[in-house]
Amino acid sequence: STRKSNRFPSSSPSPNNPGFLQKNNNVDEKGRIVGPFTEQPSPKNLLTRDNERGSRFRHTETDFSNLYARGDLLFSSCWRWWTSSLTTSARHLTDPPKCWTSTIHTSCWRAWRASTWSFLISRRAWSRSCVFVCWSFICSKYVCMYCICCFFHRFTYEIAPVFVLMEQLTLKKMREIVGWPNGEGDGIFSPGGAISNMYSVMVARYKHYPEVKTKGMTAAPRLVLFTSEHSHYSIKKASAVLGFGTENLILLKTDERGRVIPADLEAKVIDAKQKGCVPLFVNATAGSTVYGAFDPINEIADICEKYNMWLHVDGAWGGGLLMSRKHRHKLNGVERANSVTWNPHKMMGVPLQCSAILVREKGLLQGCNSMCAGYLFQPDKQYDVTYDTGDKAIQCGRHVDIFKFWLMWKAKGTSGFEKHIDRCLELSEYLYNKIKNREGYEMVFQGQPQHTNVCFWYIPPSLRDMPDREEKRQRLHKVAPKIKAMMMECGTTMVGYQPQGDKVNFFRMVISNPAATRSDIDFLIDEIERLGQDL
Repeated sequence: STRKSNRFPSSSPSPNNPGFLQKNNNVDEKGRIVGPFTEQPSPKNLLTRDNERGSRFRHTETDFSNLYARGDLLFSSCWRWWTSSLTTSARHLTDPPKCWTSTIHTSCWRAWRASTWSFLISRRAWSRSCVFVCWSFICSKYVCMYCICCFFHRFTYEIAPVFVLMEQLTLKKMREIVGWPNGEGDGIFSPGGAISNMYSVMVARYKHYPEVKTKGMTAAPRLVLFTSEHSHYSIKKASAVLGFGTENLILLKTDERGRVIPADLEAKVIDAKQKGCVPLFVNATAGSTVYGAFDPINEIADICEKYNMWLHVDGAWGGGLLMSRKHRHKLNGVERANSVTWNPHKMMGVPLQCSAILVREKGLLQGCNSMCAGYLFQPDKQYDVTYDTGDKAIQCGRHVDIFKFWLMWKAKGTSGFEKHIDRCLELSEYLYNKIKNREGYEMVFQGQPQHTNVCFWYIPPSLRDMPDREEKRQRLHKVAPKIKAMMMECGTTMVGYQPQGDKVNFFRMVISNPAATRSDIDFLIDEIERLGQDL
């Protein structure tokens, strides 16, 4: 039956006035939508040209609009197909429904899969999962049809009240986890860690020199910023974009494992002051991109307090470890930071994009970025206008990044995220122990990695007896790129590589998917050896 539920408003256009997304809404087209739920998959490869004339191929590749045009039909049909398949089909419970081809449906599927992978045998988990699937379809149709503004132009409470409240509650919980009393402070979700880091520099400058907002950089002395030589390039980009200049970003030395040396920070702060500069901002990295290193936050915080500098912790990659009681000690001192970047779309597995900038002092984001545009942010509305979060962002419209994160957190729970983090760290430890003394492998630095980044060289048999000279370095530099290229050509796996400082190209294996297994790690090592044996 395709009878519509009375619980939701009808979205069918009148026969004489078809909607924009419903121009092809005829009986034949409806049949094309329902068909895939009952048809058996074609044995042919859907990606080959053999299927160009098939309706299934044309539908999944070109006709995305119909997924929204007939939302009631799609929802009821899909729900019947999915619920019936739970008991009658041998389909793996982690396989996505074949009808989910839109971006929003796929994102919801990824979030659902990540949130339930470890609970699939639990009846309670199944009930939560089914609710998630149902909610995803409802939201993709009714919330999006309510207005595109909700998802892509969210700047006032009246436009998207539920999402504003979701964001505020979630940000407060994140601040509590950081360690700020009662979760006080401020925050906002941004388009990524690079923008979150830029927010931190902007707010630091506004805190110490608010007149820069109106008068520009001429109202401030020569300001300098400090960050690790292993930090993310976004700090350098922020110094350029915000008018500090990259020459006023001072790089700090690190130890052999990529952690900032606090003594070098203090020495460079003193040197900058002697040159007439004003030290403003220090970035401490919690989980560096290459080594996964955690800077000593407490020692850096002591220096920042001594010289009245803003301390920012870039926890884009490592912030997720705050969810683990076993590993959060690696961020000891984070509660002393003035601001924190935390990307749930990295270690926590939330679909892109989902990044938060957390600020300890409330009001700074608003003061720094507010332009008081009366045609959008009227001060005399009937509700508390502090819920209008749009004016404290550098954007006007913002994507609703909170929705998928909130849903995932509700599904997994805090303990689910903790298991997720612990599992990934456990797998990286397994990889490290497997190769640290294995013939043909050499670790980039000694000791167990702090994060899931495992950095190593694979040395083919032809290079193992060569003296450690420039010729060997040049040949070793080509090994990782060649193996990766062959992996991709074979379609087996893909592992990142890069040089670092004076070190030639090495593999950087990063684990963020808790569904990986030890057999996956074993396969990776076997594949590297198979492909690199004759290099």
